[in-house]
Amino acid sequence: MSEKILTMKLLNEKFSVCRLNKNEQIPEWVKNSSFYSISKTSDELSIVCSQDSIPSNIKCEKDWRILKVEGPLDFSLIGIISSISTILALKRISIFAVSTYDTDYILVKNKDIDNAILALSNERYEIINQENLL
Repeated sequence: MSEKILTMKLLNEKFSVCRLNKNEQIPEWVKNSSFYSISKTSDELSIVCSQDSIPSNIKCEKDWRILKVEGPLDFSLIGIISSISTILALKRISIFAVSTYDTDYILVKNKDIDNAILALSNERYEIINQENLL
């Protein structure tokens, strides 16, 4: 049997990617999420967080699931996101990637998560915590 390439953990919640005005302050509702990522550029303030945390008047793309690459990963590793995105692109599954100091998080639309898990599993990625697929 082939050795697994990497282990990924499916987070149970659904997440959204929000776009706020570049001049807005980071909102308090973000802190209600167990996972959030904030990026500020000269054009926008983007927030990824649990969709249950987001007020209805916020512009966002909903229904994302997160596959967390189990880390910590060494900075010298090359091609992790490239490999994952290529596997999923061949199955016509788009992603939104978030990287942190320790690891990478791959967001996949909830409608595609089953196919994403199957595609990655077929390429020797181990996916854990799948029992709560919605």
